[in-house]
Amino acid sequence: MFAEIIIPLYLPRNYTWSVPEEFTDEMQVGVRVEVALRNKKYTGIVKRLFHEPPEGFQPKPILSVIDKEPLVYGHQLSLWNWIAQYYLCTEGEVMQAALPANFKLSSESVLIWNDEINEEELQDLDDEEFIVAEALSIKKELRLSEVQQLLDSVHVYPVIKKLIENKVCFIWEELKQKYKEKKETYITLHPQYNNDEALEQLLNDWQGAPRQMELLLAYLHLRSTEGEVIQSALLKKSGATTPQLKALINKKILVAEKRAVGRLPDLHADIRLGFELSVAQQAAMEAIKNSFEEKNVCLLHGVTSSGKTQIYIKLLEEQLNLGKQALYMLPEIALTAQIIRRLQKHFGGNIAIYHSKFNANERVEIWNKIKSGEVKILLGARSALFLPFKDLGLIIVDEEHDASYKQQEPAPRYHARDAAVYYAAQFGARVLLGSATPSLETYLNCQNNKYGLVELNERYGKVEMPEIQLVDLKTVPALPGSNERHILSPQLIQAVDRSMEDHKQVILFQNRRGYSPYFICNTCGWIPHCTDCDVTLTYHKGKNKLTCHYCGKDYPVIQTCVACGSHDFKQKNFGTEKIEETVVETFSNVQIARMDYDSVKGKHDHDALIRRFEQKRIDILVGTQMVVKGLDFEHVNLVGILDADGILNFTDFRVNERAFQLMEQVSGRAGRRGDKGLVIIQVSKTNHPVLDFVRRHDYKDFYKFEIENRRLYEYPPFTRLIQVVFKHKEKHIAEEAANILVNGIRQQGKFRIIGPAEPVIARIRNQYLYEILIKLPKDNRQINYCKTLIAQQIIILQTNKRYRSVVILPNVDPV
Repeated sequence: MFAEIIIPLYLPRNYTWSVPEEFTDEMQVGVRVEVALRNKKYTGIVKRLFHEPPEGFQPKPILSVIDKEPLVYGHQLSLWNWIAQYYLCTEGEVMQAALPANFKLSSESVLIWNDEINEEELQDLDDEEFIVAEALSIKKELRLSEVQQLLDSVHVYPVIKKLIENKVCFIWEELKQKYKEKKETYITLHPQYNNDEALEQLLNDWQGAPRQMELLLAYLHLRSTEGEVIQSALLKKSGATTPQLKALINKKILVAEKRAVGRLPDLHADIRLGFELSVAQQAAMEAIKNSFEEKNVCLLHGVTSSGKTQIYIKLLEEQLNLGKQALYMLPEIALTAQIIRRLQKHFGGNIAIYHSKFNANERVEIWNKIKSGEVKILLGARSALFLPFKDLGLIIVDEEHDASYKQQEPAPRYHARDAAVYYAAQFGARVLLGSATPSLETYLNCQNNKYGLVELNERYGKVEMPEIQLVDLKTVPALPGSNERHILSPQLIQAVDRSMEDHKQVILFQNRRGYSPYFICNTCGWIPHCTDCDVTLTYHKGKNKLTCHYCGKDYPVIQTCVACGSHDFKQKNFGTEKIEETVVETFSNVQIARMDYDSVKGKHDHDALIRRFEQKRIDILVGTQMVVKGLDFEHVNLVGILDADGILNFTDFRVNERAFQLMEQVSGRAGRRGDKGLVIIQVSKTNHPVLDFVRRHDYKDFYKFEIENRRLYEYPPFTRLIQVVFKHKEKHIAEEAANILVNGIRQQGKFRIIGPAEPVIARIRNQYLYEILIKLPKDNRQINYCKTLIAQQIIILQTNKRYRSVVILPNVDPV
């Protein structure tokens, strides 16, 4: 028997290993196996088993079988294969992204003592080498971490290299299991006191210390209220010490035992909906179910605050009643915090959450609960798509238009919405896409009758859509002695004052974090740049550093211009940090918070901040895109977009679509209950066509306007794009590699290729970038042929020693 095995590496194709006879009965598709490749050990997944020996080489044997039953199901392997083929990556890269880190056992090096060495051969060793050799002669084997402790240094490789060369030891690789069960110490009463009479007698005839008696009484109270008693909770409640508890255990009054516990909250798996749909919602839900009878995919196009989430909840309930699993996908981690509370209120322990802020052990536990079918509904970001669903009935892709569904770095650069459509088809499941501002691709699929379309055109409770006011920034007065304008216009300040008087809340949106996007020398115009990237440095006042937002490198604040020696610097433009400071200076007696990448880094930071805002402990929330996507706040009646020009002026063919989506989504946070909301957009180009569509909340007219531009200039959704990026530390080598690949493709077929050209940011992390863009007609045969040519040309380039170190990144359907 032979096995095709996927290992988590970038390999052009999967390799084959032979299956030793002793493992034949254990071998199944989807199990993990231990294999050796280039003297290293890897955990691989069995993709295929077959009996015909491969031609041209003798496969090495599998070293061991790790699982008794498949870790990965066949439909998951099918998804991995589709992603690898469609997005021009390898199945090893997909495996790397799909499996929790603790399932990919790590290879650890162990030094083994050579018993045949004699003492004379140790005379030439220096002090550090002799210390390690002596320890090895006693222990017979040492791990790298132990050698580092022994020498009190992390740089031990030269020492180990010398010992191996002198044959004092040899090195061996072993696979180390990373996942560890979490254990808690539970305290129980000794069996002899399990009856009331014995316990009563113990308490009445107490001879021990008073503190021990208090500890015992605290235990009995906790047992009656909590059921089971954990040691840490008992010591906290009683204020006792570990020795006092140990004394009761030694007296055989209490018993301590360690038990494995889950890291995830344990909730009752019941269903409590407790709400009824409105007439409009009920009609939309019936239309969705009718659509699913004919088509596998349906778009729910509902205006902001139309109650789409309640429809999702009803559909999830139906899946639960059918005994099926469901996946509810969201583009941002920030959104999961609020919605998981709503879903847990209705579904309890039937639902779990999964995203990148979970640690490796928590991810393993969620994986196992999904695989066993214990968790029926999963709420998660794009990576949740890779979990081992057993019987998937429905995938909901909320905010389907969001660019965050597209993975950028590292590979696989997949789009979770499109992958969800493929994955659902493996189960015969249905996909519901939801958005107030659908992507043009999705809406065109509805117009072409490929997807179903259901519309929800009124807000829940018949609340009016918010009023949009434009403030011309050219009319806003400049700061004294400066050309810079005030961050907050007089109109916005007045509106915030009114909201505060009415005890309402305000969201201020700016899609730039930090304090100031760049410094500029007032004398000569020099601007500080990152030494490793071709970008300006952003000033962060909180940590008083200049930071590169591409590589993360920090620099001290520059006081002297390196070009002219001047000390006169001016801060240009503004980020969320500066807005927060301005708001504090402008409004008194208000509670202000900021929500951006810098302020919410911990796993629970999003949730804590959102809870405070929901509880009205924050009056004004300043933030980036995190604050505007799908969040539901009852008391917000005013939203301010402080710099709409920054949204409207990107050099990208999707700029109008993105600007409309972002501004309409931001607007949707205002006036979701009761009074009509107000949105103030500060902008210089007040005559921009997109602003008129936003002001009228008119998606359909925007769609007609934008789809004609795309048709005219042959951009998606009427064509398909493949971007290829080339990275190298030497600019000319990156450019040469790009030209060779382009010429190789042109020789094989007629394709519209733009470039090679330097992107707007031409150097990141000391790597120079060149990119090409290939425009293809919507013809699967041509698209697949072009992908094959790209893959072939990449292999040809990598066989050339000069270009072997060029990093080549194909990106299918870039966003």
